Amino acid sequence: MTSFSPGTFAPAPGRGRLSRMLLTQARTEFVLTLRNGEQVLLTLLIPLGLLVALTLLNVVPIPSPRIDNVTPRILALAVMSTAFTGQAIALGFDRRYGVLKRLAATALPRWSLIAGRMLAVLGVVLVQLLVLGAVAFALGWHLSPPGLAPAALLILAGTAAFGALGVLLGGALRAEVVLAVANLVWLLLVVAGGIVLSVHTLPGALSAIAAALPSGALAEGLRTALVAGVTPWAALGVLLAWAAGAAILAARTLRLS
Repeated sequence: MTSFSPGTFAPAPGRGRLSRMLLTQARTEFVLTLRNGEQVLLTLLIPLGLLVALTLLNVVPIPSPRIDNVTPRILALAVMSTAFTGQAIALGFDRRYGVLKRLAATALPRWSLIAGRMLAVLGVVLVQLLVLGAVAFALGWHLSPPGLAPAALLILAGTAAFGALGVLLGGALRAEVVLAVANLVWLLLVVAGGIVLSVHTLPGALSAIAAALPSGALAEGLRTALVAGVTPWAALGVLLAWAAGAAILAARTLRLS
């Protein structure tokens, strides 16, 4: 019987490196997201349309210069659309079609199923920020350079918070229910959650509620950072609290099918 020395054949049998598997999964999720027309509409075209409309049309009361106050809110909307709504719907239908069960049967650790998705979400958010930022600059956006670092922290915390909420929703309910609830929550947060309208312009108790929501905290925090150049510690704390709480609940309720 012919024998071969170790290393003769490649690739070597056995599980690959965790880092390589994670990056491969993240790249796959990223490409699939950008190929999905509905996802692109939700995550990029709608925020882009609102950025232009709210800047050029005086449809809602926004302080001048309008572009400086509109842009942070649209960036918050983009993060919410990708990390929460898109993530929840995609996860819900992946469970329905058995994608997660099949992936769980491979050498991929269970935690990497979510970690790979979150890395893909960060990649999509980066694309959104580049496109929306370029259009905002073309419309005359002036940002405060000292606010870039705080804004980056807020975006990371906001992505974590909305991503955990998306996993919590998409990992526990049926796909059809996830689709309805995710879109309804998205619409409510856009209208009354501090995205389009500042939390300070909302009436009474609604203002306090919106400020405590991740949508209001991210929108107001980004406005404070990018306009005033100040780190909004309270908003960052709200986002981190939502991220931690939702992640704990998601870990306990996530189902593969």
